[in-house]
Amino acid sequence: MIVYISIGNSDDKLTQREWSRFVIAVAAEVVSIGKLHGTWFSVPQSPWQNACWCVEFLSQKDADEAKIIAKQIRSEYQQDSIAWAVADTEFV
Repeated sequence: MIVYISIGNSDDKLTQREWSRFVIAVAAEVVSIGKLHGTWFSVPQSPWQNACWCVEFLSQKDADEAKIIAKQIRSEYQQDSIAWAVADTEFV
């Protein structure tokens, strides 16, 4: 299962230090459960802060565990959501 996990701080709820810790927490505790395919961040001059990871989970159990942890981290950092987009990949 391929999942794109995205977080943001466009509402500026988080200070720069909090944003940094949020990114580190998601990468260390959620993304690390699966196999990382790629990482993307908004450019520094962007008015928004965003991060996205493409992760392959080898089992539904791993994906479910990662989603539970993502919800816990989201709550800890007082964020409204973390985007969890399951890819429906088609090779053509």
